Amino acid sequence: MHTTASDGRSTPEELVKQAYDAGIRTMGVTDHDTMGGVARAAAAATELGMTLVPGIEITSVHGGKDVHVLAYFLPELSEALRDLLAEQRRNRLERARLIAERLAAVGAPIDMDALMQAGAALGGKSLARPQIAQALIAAGHAGSVAEAFEKYLSEDGPAYVPHRGASPSEVVDLIGQAGGVSSLAHPGYTKKDEIIPDLVAAGLTAIEAYHSSHDADMALRCA
Repeated sequence: MHTTASDGRSTPEELVKQAYDAGIRTMGVTDHDTMGGVARAAAAATELGMTLVPGIEITSVHGGKDVHVLAYFLPELSEALRDLLAEQRRNRLERARLIAERLAAVGAPIDMDALMQAGAALGGKSLARPQIAQALIAAGHAGSVAEAFEKYLSEDGPAYVPHRGASPSEVVDLIGQAGGVSSLAHPGYTKKDEIIPDLVAAGLTAIEAYHSSHDADMALRCA
């Protein structure tokens, strides 16, 4: 699950309480490219007698597109993973700047400074297209996140900029070196089955079966 440390809507404490109230007694926090919410979630879970699995959802890149790799049972990030995530943040910032330039060129400028300040205020969250979509809404160029993507930010949109970053195999290998358990996130959404053999060779230990983008057939296939 995700918290406000990345793109979640609940603070770590709120998320733990919601999980507890739903009858969950073991849960994982795997925010995008950060473990910033894990310590707070673990403390809240301990108070309620729950088990918190520490983790992270790391963004890798294959063919210019995101491939998310989940890492579980990581008490903390290894130096190599910290370096990788720092490089990702730099790449995301550069990508956001290029997207902003393209938005301005098509008559939909956004306040990039305000966007960066908001990220810093929230613990240095990485800039990604959902945050840029919110900036487009704030600037009056779109009425919703879906409209912002449709008009500007989708792969066919005028402001789209391809991703750069570490390969999925590299991320899986680094997770293994750090003592974590790796899982390919939402393969039914990513549609990159052709890379699975290479990921297994790199040490992939699981595939996410149950996800909101998976129907029953996809979940059964992944399981």
